[in-house]
Amino acid sequence: MTSPSSVSSLSYDRCCDEILAQTDALRAALDGADLGATVPSCPDWTLRELAVHVGGAHRWVGEIVRTRAAEEVPEDKVSGFEGPDSEDPAALDAWLAEGAAATVAALREAGPDAEVWTWVRERRTAFWARRMTHETAVHRADAALAARAPYEVDAEVAADTIEEWLGIVALAQEEGDPEAAELRGGGRSLHLHATDVPGAEWLIEFGEDRFTWRHAHEKATVALRGTLTDLMLVFNRRLEPTDPRVEVLGDAALLDFWLDRSSFG
Repeated sequence: MTSPSSVSSLSYDRCCDEILAQTDALRAALDGADLGATVPSCPDWTLRELAVHVGGAHRWVGEIVRTRAAEEVPEDKVSGFEGPDSEDPAALDAWLAEGAAATVAALREAGPDAEVWTWVRERRTAFWARRMTHETAVHRADAALAARAPYEVDAEVAADTIEEWLGIVALAQEEGDPEAAELRGGGRSLHLHATDVPGAEWLIEFGEDRFTWRHAHEKATVALRGTLTDLMLVFNRRLEPTDPRVEVLGDAALLDFWLDRSSFG
């Protein structure tokens, strides 16, 4: 079993590249869209607010990395965190591009092993490169849903998004999150099976004290089958498991149980 601080299957340089690529794809989804539209998967946000959240996260991480912060940086200390001054969509687009570019420049300058504050045990810049890759990729899916635009993500990125999410939920369980704490007991199991990428499978097993996971093709209490992109979207609660794009075999209630209790901690 891994944790959110473990080495990503994506290299550090690849993560830096992906932050830029995912931001560019997010910008493309926003182009011409109604920025006042509600985001279905994040109903408290408009499309513009979603974009500002992503760009603000980029700038916040950039500040942590640039300053080699040993403690969490308050958001009000981050220049430009709250978005562009203008409501013009072109200003938002430029603000997103500039923030991602500056953060990636800081990550590349620092390298993967610079010591910085993180919210996990491992205090390395590598954590933030991976986190921002998946933060951007998943919120790009939110934007695509709101803009009714197509969405697909590279197989390696989608697989690592699932791996990172498993680690985040495990960390939440370890730190006593009450919902994540329920993901244990009963000898039950959940199998994720990508139908388009050979070997992209995960077996999540509920032990007496916690859950664990491994790559395996074995019979489980419930199985979720679909393309790797769609598995990632269901697992991150961006696509309903009842959607015809995926197939649920076995005890669907256990999958719902997992989705209801997996959290960011």
